[in-house]
Amino acid sequence: MSDYERSCTIRGDDGAAVRSVLDRVADKWTLLVVVTLEPGVMRYSELQRHIPGISQRMLSLTLKHLERDGLVTRTVHAEVPPRVEYELTDVGRSLIGPAVALADWAIRHNPAIEASRAEHEARAAR
Repeated sequence: MSDYERSCTIRGDDGAAVRSVLDRVADKWTLLVVVTLEPGVMRYSELQRHIPGISQRMLSLTLKHLERDGLVTRTVHAEVPPRVEYELTDVGRSLIGPAVALADWAIRHNPAIEASRAEHEARAAR
């Protein structure tokens, strides 16, 4: 077995760990929230403005999951009205590189994927 093959082999509980993490980071909104928080601390309303199409419910749920998983910190300031801020943790920041790489890959390969989908649909229609 080559070093590459050995590094790609998922053993034992690693498969469950990979699935668990991918369930969190590969959902529809997580990477957008993480990348939006890259510049620094943001309030909820700022996040919502910067992420088109996300509902209040989905933003709240995504932030709650990211906080639970240790990717985001939530700070409540004792003011009236309360001011709540969100910021990436070190673990959350470590996701930026892979997220950007995945986004670059998607942009680069989207034309080929779209062409393949169109060909598949055309074959299926015959």
